[in-house]
Amino acid sequence: MEKITYLNLPNCYRLSNGDAEVVVTTDVGPRVVRYCLAGGENVLGEVPGASVATPLGEWRPLGGHRLWTAPEAMPRSYVPDNDAVEFEVIDELSVRLRQQPEQATGMQKEITVALDAEGSGVRLLHRVVNRNLWGVELAAWALTIMRGGGQAIIPQEPYGPHPACLLPARALVLWPYTNLADARWSLGPKYIRLATDATASAPQKLGVSNRRGWAAYAVDDTLFVKHFGYEEGASYPDFGCNNEVFTAGSFIEVESLSPLRSLGPGEAVEHAERWRLFGGVRVGREEADVERVVGRW
Repeated sequence: MEKITYLNLPNCYRLSNGDAEVVVTTDVGPRVVRYCLAGGENVLGEVPGASVATPLGEWRPLGGHRLWTAPEAMPRSYVPDNDAVEFEVIDELSVRLRQQPEQATGMQKEITVALDAEGSGVRLLHRVVNRNLWGVELAAWALTIMRGGGQAIIPQEPYGPHPACLLPARALVLWPYTNLADARWSLGPKYIRLATDATASAPQKLGVSNRRGWAAYAVDDTLFVKHFGYEEGASYPDFGCNNEVFTAGSFIEVESLSPLRSLGPGEAVEHAERWRLFGGVRVGREEADVERVVGRW
């Protein structure tokens, strides 16, 4: 563990096991701002100059990985997280980041980040605590901004023939601004893919009920994979989504969500993700190319 300055934030900590590294910051957040293979480029996006004006103040995307609550709403979802967070060292490769309760919402967010002793694996535990004196219903929402220039990959459900399979496989959810005719979308029998295009500023978003439990992002010669759970019978936000993707220009996010939970005062919802990185991986633009590479993992 090493204290460094990153993205002009002077109080960051780099966790490295020789195979991979992850950088968190205590200046804002909770946020993870860097994830890469040893000596490699950050697979997470970096947008330090961007900002969104809200009735609660200026929210800065900054880049990297963050924790929100769903369903999305303005300004509740965009509460600025520009203040320093509590920092707890669990061991030489594990830390916990905890913000002060948000005055506007009464929510308190924390992320525990643990890098494996070897390899590229990272375990993240997201936790949202209700610090209000009344109950609320929400889901934990883990959003990862990726470096532009790649494509997000969501697995389809396994193929089943008609008439043996008469019931639907899962929910596929669109937003009012989603345009499936947009060239950035590729919908195939095995994968749904969304590519970035720096010249295409119109936003695109899609959500699914992802029982396969993973989503990926391929950029240059690196493949990022995040794993997350799906709870059968649970109620999820956005018509049943536990996995969503969003892009606008070179900005892209790969997101996962917990089920909706009713939280009494002091109660918490938790949501786990596991990350992995694979180097020397070139994923083509055709579905057969994706299957040939991603299918191995």
